[in-house]
Amino acid sequence: MLFTVSAAVLFGVALALMLRFKAVSTSGAVVAALFGFYLASTGIAPSVNNAVVSLFHALQGLH
Repeated sequence: MLFTVSAAVLFGVALALMLRFKAVSTSGAVVAALFGFYLASTGIAPSVNNAVVSLFHALQGLH
């Protein structure tokens, strides 16, 4: 659970920086947030979570 919270904070900070530097519009940020919210409530959410966890484990193995 700690990893999920950390990833959510990381993506939130990235989105905030994109908004700050006008890399994405406010409406684009709303669409991205809604997409994430609805994706988390679908049946594909565990698969996406497993893919992200596997990616981070693979990146840790590169050291």
